[in-house]
Amino acid sequence: MGIFHKIEIDGQMISPIDWDMTPDISFGTFESWGGRERVRNNSECVYYFFVDNWGEEPKLCLMERAVKHARILAEIKAPPEMIRSCVEGQGRSSIFEKSYAINEQLKKWLIDHVLDGGNRQLVVPRLEVVIVEDMGPPLPEPLEGEAIPDRVTLPSEPAVINDGEIAGLVQQWNFFEAELNPAGRFVNHLVAATNPGLVVDQRTGLMWQARGLDIGSIRMIHKKIDEMNGEKYAGHADWRLPSMAEALSLMQPKKNFKELYLHPCFSSEQPFVFVAAQRKPGGYWFVDYKQGRAFWSSGTIPGGFGRLVRSLA
Repeated sequence: MGIFHKIEIDGQMISPIDWDMTPDISFGTFESWGGRERVRNNSECVYYFFVDNWGEEPKLCLMERAVKHARILAEIKAPPEMIRSCVEGQGRSSIFEKSYAINEQLKKWLIDHVLDGGNRQLVVPRLEVVIVEDMGPPLPEPLEGEAIPDRVTLPSEPAVINDGEIAGLVQQWNFFEAELNPAGRFVNHLVAATNPGLVVDQRTGLMWQARGLDIGSIRMIHKKIDEMNGEKYAGHADWRLPSMAEALSLMQPKKNFKELYLHPCFSSEQPFVFVAAQRKPGGYWFVDYKQGRAFWSSGTIPGGFGRLVRSLA
């Protein structure tokens, strides 16, 4: 509209409002992906409105976003039916994606009733700091066709693996494993995906979650996978646990700045993950990116994290 809108919160004037910024674009701008140039200077802040639908009722909020932090500065008391209409307009959404861009109706209401000296009673300060993980430098764009080097197809089926078989698997693919093959080096070709929460390895033809699932039992992890596939998370319904080989393929021979044997484009919040492999005679296998190894446990206490994968072909 050609002017810089402003809003007052606890005596501080916040301006300008970035109407083009959304939760998805914010992730891309300040972390590893996205169409905008990535921001590295933490003193540079962007302010935008979004709908927070994580609670029982959706809320209209104002976000301050920078490289190392995200702060919800205020909740805006917009008409509840207008906020719900914005949520309904998102269509069928994954249970793991509940922060939405505002629609034109909310934007007009904000300009007419709140911004530039509007009704202060509609603005409720709510300083809430969210720690933002550094996901490393931007990933390269995908290569086309024959330019992809050394493509391989890793075993992807669920398996039953005994202790003695891990060393052979590690040696076969030259995976790094701190105890069994410390000189190993499997070369990935990680590239940006169109969805900012995903990473593609063009060498193996696999699409990965950049983050993943919180800790839980193997039963709860499978339940979450079923829910995500039922909701078509990121547009796909074939998410699964990685095989032992697939999970080991992400292992890197040196720790990153997060103290994990893993590319920094993957979150540190899942330091060890379930794989689709049971142990013979009992238990479940995991890959531990903090210790750089495969190990087994009962799978129920204390449980494990999930980083889901799907095959592109």
